[in-house]
Amino acid sequence: MSLKKRYFKSDKKFLSNAAIAIMIASAGLSGCQTGTVLNGGYVADEQSLNLVPEGSSREQVLLSLGTPSTTATFDGEVFYYISQRRERSVAFQKLKVVDQSVLAIYFDKDGVVARRANYTLQDGKVFDTVTRVTPTGGKDLTFLQQLLSGGSAANMAKGLFGTAGAPASPQNPGSLR
Repeated sequence: MSLKKRYFKSDKKFLSNAAIAIMIASAGLSGCQTGTVLNGGYVADEQSLNLVPEGSSREQVLLSLGTPSTTATFDGEVFYYISQRRERSVAFQKLKVVDQSVLAIYFDKDGVVARRANYTLQDGKVFDTVTRVTPTGGKDLTFLQQLLSGGSAANMAKGLFGTAGAPASPQNPGSLR
């Protein structure tokens, strides 16, 4: 008796359908592997940092490192050189900041480098360099919240509607009745 494996028509059809399904699935999944890495800004290397030791002039910093990403003029001038590395794993996903470094060059009142600092993501929050909006201290109150808390909107409402015992004046139209 021979032990030969017999292939039925249904077995062949199943194997061909399975092979087609595997090829379609692998082609579909390979299309999702379109990860993107974007590097932007100034990437400082040791050689260029060694060209601007403490005591260097502002002009020497500009010649060695180039134009800064942004500057600040609070209590002496500061040059900021900012670089970011952003990634996304698929094409439609939002970019995520993976690495950020901020090289800060602080100048004294004579325009000489006082110190250098290198800040990373671990040193603080990621700040948005595109919108250039600085968050302020305190909180924003709506008109109704200001009325209930007795803030400036409440004073304005008192001025519009008048207060008892206030003299009649054009600034207090409610008292002109």
